[in-house]
Amino acid sequence: MRDRLRAYRPHLYASFIGLVLLTGLGGYMIYEGQSAEITVIEMEGAPNDIVFIADPHLKSGNLPFMYSVAGEINALNASIVLIGGDFITGDDDDFAYQQVWSAIDAPVYAVLGNHDYNAGVHGLNGPAKMLAMEEANLTVEGYDVSMLQDDPLIDLALGEAVTEALEDAGVHVMKNEYELLDLGGTELMLVGVDDAWAGRADPPDVPETDAFTIYMIHEPGARADWDADLILCGHLHGGQFSAPGLDLIKNAGIVDIQGFCSQGETPCFITRGIGSSSMIEHDLRFDVPPEIVVINPSVPIEGADVVRCDG
Repeated sequence: MRDRLRAYRPHLYASFIGLVLLTGLGGYMIYEGQSAEITVIEMEGAPNDIVFIADPHLKSGNLPFMYSVAGEINALNASIVLIGGDFITGDDDDFAYQQVWSAIDAPVYAVLGNHDYNAGVHGLNGPAKMLAMEEANLTVEGYDVSMLQDDPLIDLALGEAVTEALEDAGVHVMKNEYELLDLGGTELMLVGVDDAWAGRADPPDVPETDAFTIYMIHEPGARADWDADLILCGHLHGGQFSAPGLDLIKNAGIVDIQGFCSQGETPCFITRGIGSSSMIEHDLRFDVPPEIVVINPSVPIEGADVVRCDG
């Protein structure tokens, strides 16, 4: 018996060490999922203090963190807050969580994401959406993603329920519409495009204007080269988990998952988002921390990652 124990001892030690490392890694991923970083975009002509976030995926486990995000946004003295969709995960339909947005002092505008319509959420439905996007017309003149509506899992009633909860929290949900805003004396033409994976994206005809123009759409792969100064997207969570070679692939222009896109003529920024669609109560991230984006802050933000876009 002692000989058998000696023989198994190295395996027991290795299993114990592996369990400790796995537990530590899980704890770190939970910690990182609740530690937002700030990215500053410096862009000539843009109004000051625009804050952009996306992918909150609200649930009981990340609600305290989202309240802290709201508090951080208030500390940034945002002129306007833009939210790029995916307010729910699809597993938790407690719409009372959306009241967190009422804690934000600035006006809040948003578009819906695929989770808000239950589009491309389950199993192979996500890859099926990506294949269906190959049939979409993403030109400015003929933009058409209506073929993605052919999906019995899409829940338009869910989208309306999410919209109602957001409007009740003071969020203006934009569904293929535009609004001309005055932000501290600088005009902003804000265009909100509804979710493409749900087949609801139908960009409006926007009048010509000298105002700085921002388009919001949830999925970056559904954007067109609209006549805009900037397109803001989310959806990809920056990959959520960093992997060897991912930066090389991005830098080579093969795929864009976060930051400014290498493809397309209109400048497009993909945020890492602030939540995740993890099927547990806590958000998990590894080397891809949640992100709050601030465009042209009036006051320098200590510790922020600063990127400049020259258009």
